[in-house]
Amino acid sequence: MAASAEDRSFTYVPAPAQWQLSTNAAYVHYTANETIGGVEFGWIPDVGDVPLVSDMSSNLLSRPLDVSRLGLIYAGAQKNIGPAGLTLVIVREDLIGIGEPAPPAMLDYATHAKARSLYNTPPTFAVYVAGLVFRWLLENGGLAAAEQRNIAKAKLLYDFIDSSEFYLNPVNKADRSRMNVPFRLADPELDADFLAGAAKHDLVELKGHRSVGGMRASLYNAMPIEGVQALVNYMSEFAATKG
Repeated sequence: MAASAEDRSFTYVPAPAQWQLSTNAAYVHYTANETIGGVEFGWIPDVGDVPLVSDMSSNLLSRPLDVSRLGLIYAGAQKNIGPAGLTLVIVREDLIGIGEPAPPAMLDYATHAKARSLYNTPPTFAVYVAGLVFRWLLENGGLAAAEQRNIAKAKLLYDFIDSSEFYLNPVNKADRSRMNVPFRLADPELDADFLAGAAKHDLVELKGHRSVGGMRASLYNAMPIEGVQALVNYMSEFAATKG
């Protein structure tokens, strides 16, 4: 492990100057967006000539990305791409087929590259839906426009939380995720009432991950800003009633 934010309950991204990278590392891995704690890298780490590998399952397609900076990107489709069951992999050609011992055929990227991703029967429906999503993104301004929509959604919710004494977000502002916004009520005894009231407003799945508690709002590409505004309106009404 090159760095850790455990000292502050994983609420920030450690500064690169604090990283302790191995001189003989085969690769450096990082998760671009942490969904449980709501921490996101707003930048691509510079690790020199060592291949950089990233799990981008929860923020791929949410912003423009210079893929040439990374050796390998992998992402589950279920956040911004399409249905669960599909995984997208972008791997640099010189990294395909290396490694000892060689992995089993199904786990070897060389197998899939040679077969043009058709070594086995692909999940055709998931691929079809992903294609529709890609087309929708292109027709709506591409990733540059998607980023602006995501910035606006996150700002709307974070600004409201920061302006309230009833709610709080523990994440360092520079490292806050645009995709996943965790927040807590000042009085955790009101959590159940908050969730019950939210459900009556058709605002569901707001309960935070069981490992951290509190609340969590996910603002993936498919969430329109109107949905975020509805949440902010409810949060304001709830605070006025219970505060």
